[in-house]
Amino acid sequence: MAIALVLEKARELSLREIDLGQRMGPDDVRIRMDVVGICGSDVHYYRHGRIGPFIVKDPMVLGHEGAGTIVECGANVRDLKVGDRVCVEPGIPDFASRASRIGLYNLDGSLTFWATPPDHGCLTPEVVHPARLCYRLPDNVSQAEGAMVEPLAVGLQAVMKTPVKAGDVALVLGAGPIGILVALSALAAGCARVLIHDPAEAKLRIAAQYDGIEPVAAGGRALLDAVLAETGGWGVDLVYECSGAGAAFRDIGDCIRPGGTLACIGMPVEPVPIDIVGLQVREVTMVTIFRYANVFDRAVTLLARGRIDVKPLISATYPFAEAIAAFERADAARPDDVKIQIALH
Repeated sequence: MAIALVLEKARELSLREIDLGQRMGPDDVRIRMDVVGICGSDVHYYRHGRIGPFIVKDPMVLGHEGAGTIVECGANVRDLKVGDRVCVEPGIPDFASRASRIGLYNLDGSLTFWATPPDHGCLTPEVVHPARLCYRLPDNVSQAEGAMVEPLAVGLQAVMKTPVKAGDVALVLGAGPIGILVALSALAAGCARVLIHDPAEAKLRIAAQYDGIEPVAAGGRALLDAVLAETGGWGVDLVYECSGAGAAFRDIGDCIRPGGTLACIGMPVEPVPIDIVGLQVREVTMVTIFRYANVFDRAVTLLARGRIDVKPLISATYPFAEAIAAFERADAARPDDVKIQIALH
């Protein structure tokens, strides 16, 4: 039995003992969780008790953005040792599956993912996890930064699936944690400028702290006019849609230059209209992003080398004893909050 932050049902959280059924295997490590971030999906489960077909039918431990310290290693583990600080990739695929064998383990149909029903998450003092999904943190990367690797991996997945070239101009729609991390990933990949739009000006002010990220406050048709003004009427090379809002797709095709790329990262709650003909006449390439694969090590390197700084995005850190209050703050969606984290030790 372990103390954990348990989602009993929608709008009901408790800190209590729960049997997580964790068993060490020879290829596993036991991790003392140090810092866990609150993701938008965690908040969505808290509010609604479901995300699409994933329904919370039984009590579930929340949290999947985590960093911790290894306290035990399985007999076959060679690349990690007790005392190593690590960030943890939360999805566990069948590494022998066809999807995994071609490098798409994030699309493996049998993959389990922390805090996605019916699987428990990591907001508990200790977890057991496959060693091959744990990544050692360099001395100059803190546990709080390590817990940001998971959302950063989404940004890196997006830019690695799009043809970013040195000097490109990109547009990011949505300035939440994922939107800003996509923008930072695009800059690290070679973009010269990243325009970013969000209805919340407080989030745009946070994004504007970074060189190369340029807020665009106007929405709707005015956003298109602003994008065209910034690009001499040509349009941006890449659009990264991170909001999942239906309204974001209204003029999205007109913002993209001929031959450009649209990447869909945000996950709409309901189907959204897309002007396919508008994309066709520009020969716009559209790609979709689902989580990540083979990018955690790159994210750690970018943090360690100072190419990406996630520290300004950490808005507050709560002790584990106040985890419910942390979720209540995240649920309030204050416009000046980006990432709320919970320190377990």
